[in-house]
Amino acid sequence: MNKFVLLFLLFDSLLITGCSTVTTAPEEMSEQSLLKDRRTREGIVVDKEIETEAYSELNSDDDLLNQCHITITAYNGAVLVTGEAPSEELRKKIISIVQVVPNIKLLHDNLIIAPPSDSSSRVNDQFITEAVKKGLNQIRTIPDFDPAMVKVITENSTVYLMGIVHRNEGAVVINVTKLQPGIKQIVTVFEYID
Repeated sequence: MNKFVLLFLLFDSLLITGCSTVTTAPEEMSEQSLLKDRRTREGIVVDKEIETEAYSELNSDDDLLNQCHITITAYNGAVLVTGEAPSEELRKKIISIVQVVPNIKLLHDNLIIAPPSDSSSRVNDQFITEAVKKGLNQIRTIPDFDPAMVKVITENSTVYLMGIVHRNEGAVVINVTKLQPGIKQIVTVFEYID
C-alpha cells in the first residue's frame, strides 16, 4: 500500500474514532451521560462492541477497504449500514460480514451501489449532521427531551435518525430535521417506546 493510502486510512480512522462519544469501559461512563441515553450501560457497551467488531472484520478485507465507503452505527442492538459499494457483489459481501457480528438484533441495509463518496460529499454530510444536531438542541416543546437521545448519521445528504424515543418526540425530531438545508431524504430508524 502506498503512503497516501495509509495516510488516508489513518485520517479516516481518526475521524471515525473522533466521532464516538461513548466510552467502551462501563466504569468510564458518567451517570450524567447515562441519564441522557435510554439504553442501559450494558447496551451502550454492546453497541460499541458491535461497531468495533464490524469495522475490524470489514477492514480486514482489502477489496472492501480499497473499494468501498462503509459506516456502521449500532443503537440498542439495531445496526445501520450506510455508505457506498461499487457493485452488488461487494454490497452483499459487506452485509454478510456484518450480519454475523454477535448481539445484532436488527440490521438496516442502506448501502447504495455507487463509487465511494468523495471528501467534499463527506464534508457536506458533516455540515448537515451538525445543522440537524444544532436544530435538535433548540427543541423546547418536549419536557425532558435531550438531543443526545438521537443519533444523527448523514450519508450522501440522506439523514438517518436513530434512538429510543416516544412517538411525539420522533415526530418533533423529524419536523426539526426537515427544516435543515441540503437534506435530500430523512430515514428514521427509531425504536418507539409507545
